[in-house]
Amino acid sequence: MDLNRSWRRLRSALDRHESKLPLSVVLLAAGVAAAVLSPLLWLLISASTLEIDAAWTVILAGGTSRILFNSITLVTVVSTASVVIGVPLAILTVQTDLPYRRFWTIVISLPLVVPSYIGAFAYISAFGPRGALSDLLAPLGMTMPTVYGLGGTALVLTLFTYPYVFLTTRASLISFDRQQLEAARTLNHSYLSAFRRVILPQIAPGITAGVLLVALYTLSDFGTPAIMRYDVFTRIIYIELNSFGVGRANATLLSIQLLVITAVILILESRVRGKPAAGYGATPSTTPVVSIGRWRWVSVVYPALITVFTLILPIAILTMWLFRASPGYSGGGLMFQPSFAVNSVFVAMLAAIITVFVALPIAYYAGRVRSPVATIVERATYLGYAMPGVVLGLALVFFSSQWLRDSIGPGIAGTVYQSLPLLIFAYVVRFLPQAVGSTRSSVLGVDRELVGAARLLGAPPQRAFRRVTLPLISPGLLAGAALVFLTTMKELDTTLILHPTGFTTIVTYIWRVQEAGYYGQAALPALLLIILSGLSIIPLVRRNDTTK
Repeated sequence: MDLNRSWRRLRSALDRHESKLPLSVVLLAAGVAAAVLSPLLWLLISASTLEIDAAWTVILAGGTSRILFNSITLVTVVSTASVVIGVPLAILTVQTDLPYRRFWTIVISLPLVVPSYIGAFAYISAFGPRGALSDLLAPLGMTMPTVYGLGGTALVLTLFTYPYVFLTTRASLISFDRQQLEAARTLNHSYLSAFRRVILPQIAPGITAGVLLVALYTLSDFGTPAIMRYDVFTRIIYIELNSFGVGRANATLLSIQLLVITAVILILESRVRGKPAAGYGATPSTTPVVSIGRWRWVSVVYPALITVFTLILPIAILTMWLFRASPGYSGGGLMFQPSFAVNSVFVAMLAAIITVFVALPIAYYAGRVRSPVATIVERATYLGYAMPGVVLGLALVFFSSQWLRDSIGPGIAGTVYQSLPLLIFAYVVRFLPQAVGSTRSSVLGVDRELVGAARLLGAPPQRAFRRVTLPLISPGLLAGAALVFLTTMKELDTTLILHPTGFTTIVTYIWRVQEAGYYGQAALPALLLIILSGLSIIPLVRRNDTTK
């Protein structure tokens, strides 16, 4: 009886503890959120120092209008094309008896691990003026259409971002209540009619979530438009940032406009997404509901064709350039060094470790306390992820080269500018939500009874967290660290802007040799990046896949 009374008192104490965490945890979480928001503050401070008349001249200039039109057009085309590709593939792998559905689910998800700038590099190598396929067609008097401009940029981005729509749509289809579809079929509705009236309204939130990811990626991508010579905000911001005179002021104004467009996309997505329609909550299932009969094997052509253009062609081109490169050829003095890979692994590992430690108080606070403050703190971390890397880089350049110089002195400013700590800070700001999301999910899954048992045995809160909670959430921490590590390995624009002088990584080396036209020298590091990225998504897809 006394034990039961003690247990009830302990449960009441736990409820109070979880509704009001120690002030140190709250302050630490809030401090991290403030640090994440600081680049936006520095960017706004930089913009506030500009003359209003000069700012309006840049904003209303014809070149700015063209960049705005190009960026919106690119986002619209890529988002629409991703839906056209991703939704049918999701239907084929979930609701039909497509042969080898598990295999195709993994394969058509893999383009997500190929950095789009490597895809652009491969397509230029294949279809460009001096590309491999162009050389094959030249003796026949045939020429390839240009891959530069809007067409090539949209093609490459679509091929390597459609998996966002595929994966989110597929998840919605798996959660869809099949009984509603069966009811529609009993009322003599064809599958197409039932899909339009019953399925589509319920999976629309999943499709919209995928489109949001595609739109944000397209808007923030720098490498692909730069390689494809298509003027969008990210490319022009990078050019202005590296120019002289008023270049940095122009880059600041263009960055503000880019952030406004990003905010508009987020608002539109929240309005369009709404709430899932009734019909969810059934046990997840991928049992086929549509038999495509004699078309089963013909339907394999569609995912196979997509795989050719997203995986086989880029890897084949990179492999060709790898074997074409002469042994010992330095590529204009740009020989790949093992130290470049070591540098990439070092900064990625350091960023992953720091990000996980920074994410822990926020994830624990958001997972244990339901309050507006906890929600704001958690959501603030997503600002860095939504902020394009080139804009984040510009904000940190302003902080280190101007604000610190004016506030503290040129000595410290020179030490911080393009330093390794500043680069690591940028990675943490950019990819913190990846660690927060996975860790918070683990925190929510911790059984409170286990924590209560530790407290009942006399363990103080800190020891109970260290002995019980921390081991239970360690899988989420490790998953977040792995995701941050692999994303950092292939981050391009932030690395190009902030990397220390003489500190070469895989991505900075690829960019240098690509600009110099030494494609053979870029093949090995590009293939290495694809392999490292592929190691992350295969276990993820297989763990979440229930296809038989």
